[in-house]
Formats: sequence, structure tokens, C-alpha cells
Amino acid sequence: MNAWRRPSLTWAAVLLTVSLTLAACGGGSVTTLSSPPTTDPNVILGLIQSPSGPILATGGGHALYDFAPDTPTHSACTNDGCVFQWPPLLRSGPIRVGTGVNRSLVGTLRRANGSTQLSYGGHPLYTYNLDVQPGLITGQAIDQDGGLWYVIDPAGHQIITAFSVEG
Repeated sequence: MNAWRRPSLTWAAVLLTVSLTLAACGGGSVTTLSSPPTTDPNVILGLIQSPSGPILATGGGHALYDFAPDTPTHSACTNDGCVFQWPPLLRSGPIRVGTGVNRSLVGTLRRANGSTQLSYGGHPLYTYNLDVQPGLITGQAIDQDGGLWYVIDPAGHQIITAFSVEG
């Protein structure tokens, strides 16, 4: 008896299908595990307002986060799932800072893959994929990928108060 069997999908095909589906549904830009996150060479570190006061953000208004298990010289967010959900803010050109950002707190660290990640006050910086538009802050004080995620104030300190800003 010859039963018809559906061909199995490879992971690449599954990721491509999910990416195309999300894009077609208005998911905006989609990061896939097969391509590393990138940063605009004209990146500006700036501030946006939150319920706990001003916090560090990209020049485009996306909140920046710190991962509690990180150290000033090492990112603990290295597996594909973590990097997918929390893309590191990578340096690919000059670093510019906006009003209220202390240039002396801006630093870098070398990631395991050789890329250069920006840090602030010794905290490696990340964006959050669920913050799909500027001004959203949905990853604050959540426990994910082995640790807590926090936004950073202009003095370079973690804000540990739980809150969210949704559109």
C-alpha cells in the first residue's frame, strides 16, 4: 500500500515561511535567525520618556534594554533564540549621542561572533522585537532567556520598576 507522504520542511523553509507570513500580515521588518541583526551606521543614542522618567533609546525612538546576567565585557545573550528576540545594538559606524546622553558612558564590547556591541554605563544594549514601533516599552522587567531585562536611565543605571508603554 503506497501512502502519500508530505515532504518534510527544513528549518530554513520554516523560517522563510514564518518571515513571509509575518511580513504579509503587517508584522513590519522581521529578523530571522539566519541573518544577524544590523545597526544603521548613523545610530544616535537618545532618550525617550517612560513612566519612570527618561530612558536610553535609539535615535529612532526604540527603547534599549540591558540583560541582567551580562557583564561590562561579556554578553550572556548569545543563543539564537535570545538574539532573535533581543537583537544586540551593534556598532557599524560612528556613534552619535543626543541631548541628555553622557558620551563618557558609551562603550563597546566584542561579541563571540566578532561583532561590536554598544554598551552604556557598562550595560550591553539590546532592542526588543516586540517593541514594534517607536515609544513602545514592552520588555521592561520581564524574565526571559535566563534573566531579567531592564531599561537604562541617562546616568547608566538599570530601572528595575516594572511598567510597560503600549500603543
